[in-house]
Amino acid sequence: MTSAVVPDHPWLLPGALAVPTDQVHVGPRRTTRDWIVDGVAFLISLLWVLFVTADATTPDPELAPRLPHDWMIAADALIGLACCVLLWFRRRWPLGLAVATLPLTAFSMAGAIPLLILYFTVVVHRRTAVALAITAAGLCTNFLFSYLRPEPDMPYWVSTVWGVVLSVTVLAWGMFVRARRQLVVSLRERAERAEAEQQLRVAQARQLERTRIAREMHDVLAHRISLLSLHAGALEFRPDAPPEEVAKAAAVIRGSAHSALQDLREVIGVLRAEGGGEEDPERPQPTLADLPSLIEESRAAGVRVNVADLVGAPEAVPAAIGRSAYRIVQEGLTNARKHAPGAAVTVGVAGEPGAGLTVEIRNRWPVGGPADGQIPGTGTGLVGITERVTLAGGRLEYGRDDSGDFRLAAWLPWPA
Repeated sequence: MTSAVVPDHPWLLPGALAVPTDQVHVGPRRTTRDWIVDGVAFLISLLWVLFVTADATTPDPELAPRLPHDWMIAADALIGLACCVLLWFRRRWPLGLAVATLPLTAFSMAGAIPLLILYFTVVVHRRTAVALAITAAGLCTNFLFSYLRPEPDMPYWVSTVWGVVLSVTVLAWGMFVRARRQLVVSLRERAERAEAEQQLRVAQARQLERTRIAREMHDVLAHRISLLSLHAGALEFRPDAPPEEVAKAAAVIRGSAHSALQDLREVIGVLRAEGGGEEDPERPQPTLADLPSLIEESRAAGVRVNVADLVGAPEAVPAAIGRSAYRIVQEGLTNARKHAPGAAVTVGVAGEPGAGLTVEIRNRWPVGGPADGQIPGTGTGLVGITERVTLAGGRLEYGRDDSGDFRLAAWLPWPA
């Protein structure tokens, strides 16, 4: 799960931009910037109400014709003060307040500035269709205002045009502010989505790497544990063996057990490791050049292995292909020790660039069927080898052939 993008100075942003996109609030959250803006708007509106009221009480008002009754001046001032108070609630109910105060724009001069601010809030916080509807209604009241409170030195149509120009200007400004905020929100959501996708790709890559390492460890551990079982079985059935042979077998058991524990420790460490920490460097992976040592290891365990290596330069084989061939031979020798103990095994490797690499492991089918129960296995070795060969773009065949031998054969692509 990705964390929301937090700006450096959230108090400088409006509440709609300061709140992360993955958080839902019941009401709007007012930031420090919103408090400052609302305070300034309230102060300007209040000064306007006082200025208009003071001008209306003079014998010759400059802003509008003098009202015929003093109570009208007081009522207009009270309307203006009420509209100033409503400014503190405009962020929560912009449309409702704009509709409720719309009739006041037909005659109130004191409420002109706070009502204009309420109209601007609707344009910024509501969709364009709603803003245009409020604008159309405001233009109608503008025509009525010019009729109810005409300017003595200005024709009716001039006063009306000035009102239309003012409304359109506020509409354009509010739409620009709204479009800019929507752009910022869109860019932030895109950045958060990109960060989430990147973290998902990293997690998937880590999981694939751990799966690959676990598959490698399965092949290695199955090979070493089968050697352990083979030597231990020899000691069990030949307790009267010469001390030299017993010591040699014990040394092989000790070395194989040590290597198996080392491999197991590494795979558990990798699977438990969390992202961000330093991990021990992975040991070099085997290639086709390491195949002779694998054969000698099996021969030391008493397995008769015949090799037909027709690859002239094993070091020229690509590392990935050579590693897959090594694992195939390793799995074939492990299965032979498990299911056909004592049978001779033939390993054949041949290929050249452009023609591909062919690997074949063949052993005689044991009399009476495979030996079950002596060396238990997971039953997934051939499944893992099949997956490995398929991912490499090759082919794998295994089973009894026409001569009755068990045959494990694979073809791997070797680019020219």
